Amino acid sequence: MRVAPTLPTDSGPLPPAPDPRRWASGVASLDAALGGGFAHGRVHEFYAASEADAGAVRGLAVGLAAGMTGDQASVLWLRSSRTLGKAGVLQASGWSDLGGAPGQLLLGIVPDTLTLLRSAADALRSAAPGLVVIEGWGRLPELDLTASRRLALAAERSGVTLLLLRIEAQPVPSAAQTRWQVASAPSQALPGQAPGAPTFDLVLLRQRAGPCGLDWRLEWHREQRTFREAPLPGAVVSVPAGRSLADRTGRQRGGPDRAAVRSAA
Repeated sequence: MRVAPTLPTDSGPLPPAPDPRRWASGVASLDAALGGGFAHGRVHEFYAASEADAGAVRGLAVGLAAGMTGDQASVLWLRSSRTLGKAGVLQASGWSDLGGAPGQLLLGIVPDTLTLLRSAADALRSAAPGLVVIEGWGRLPELDLTASRRLALAAERSGVTLLLLRIEAQPVPSAAQTRWQVASAPSQALPGQAPGAPTFDLVLLRQRAGPCGLDWRLEWHREQRTFREAPLPGAVVSVPAGRSLADRTGRQRGGPDRAAVRSAA
């Protein structure tokens, strides 16, 4: 892949951009919070809640890529050699199991972070892929506010979406349209105790010109290529009007009255 020259350094605010097309996730409350869904031609940043949630971040990215591109456009997934050593090889079977179309995924391995960022900017400006994924491991000091702004400008100008995956890293300021925290969540078993749909805990940490601090538990359904809100675990229990479930179960088990505990506190 040709390494493009860096854009002029400019850390000022991003210029106004026309309202982008949006992909509706299938979850009404999530789409409403995002102004209609995930914006095309923008940077969306996803932080793993812990190193153990690296697989959840990748799985969520596969679902988003499959949903936002459909069967037509290609997806370019970029990793550095360091990420390859930490995370292992991406499997084509996993891509298809989560709804990705055969032959849609292009995988690029580059030697270092600087080449990773330059390659992503080059791909975004070319508008050749339908979506670009950067998978980064660790702090990535090269990915500062200026570098993220370059990527955001390239995505806005070409209309190509960038998913930026951050594993073993703490959230830092960036020019991303949205910033998320992702963790794996227990799925609901299918009949016969077969594994259920992939399930994620998703927290909206930041959104440019929109609400943040919201969270969802989502299931990914590969056939429809949409998310659904995951059902709450446990049985449904009727509760008398005017009394909370916690108060009722506490009294039945001989536990303290919660109102009294709050008063004592």
